[in-house]
Amino acid sequence: MRKNPLNILWVVLGFISLAIGAVGAVLPFLPTFPFLLLTLFCFAKSSKRLHTWFIGTKLYKDNLESYVQARSMTAKTKARIMITVTAVMGFGFAMMGKVPAARVALAIVWVFHVVYFLFAVKTIKESDKETLDHRKVANENE
Repeated sequence: MRKNPLNILWVVLGFISLAIGAVGAVLPFLPTFPFLLLTLFCFAKSSKRLHTWFIGTKLYKDNLESYVQARSMTAKTKARIMITVTAVMGFGFAMMGKVPAARVALAIVWVFHVVYFLFAVKTIKESDKETLDHRKVANENE
């Protein structure tokens, strides 16, 4: 790893987002997906070794791999993400009772989030995810 200050910033940001994403994998009210996606980006920018390590983790494989490979997710993963974000945004919406503009902004973000996951992210069956995993292994062995 280069001793570039920007690389150090990417590594630190990557580990912070990894920690939040890992906690989010356990706690239903904290979103996992965006933090792990940020981790992937930060580690890719900072260190090939960290990037390689991260894509080998169960956390990555369970939450991001199918999305990164084929812009697709299982229905279970999509539902978990949408339910978590809906709960978090619903809580924020409830807390912003005296700030109508913020409620409108939050509602718009929520609608775009749901529309994106329903229509832009392809839904695959669990068996298709396993097929993608097998193809990846086959490609790595070639």
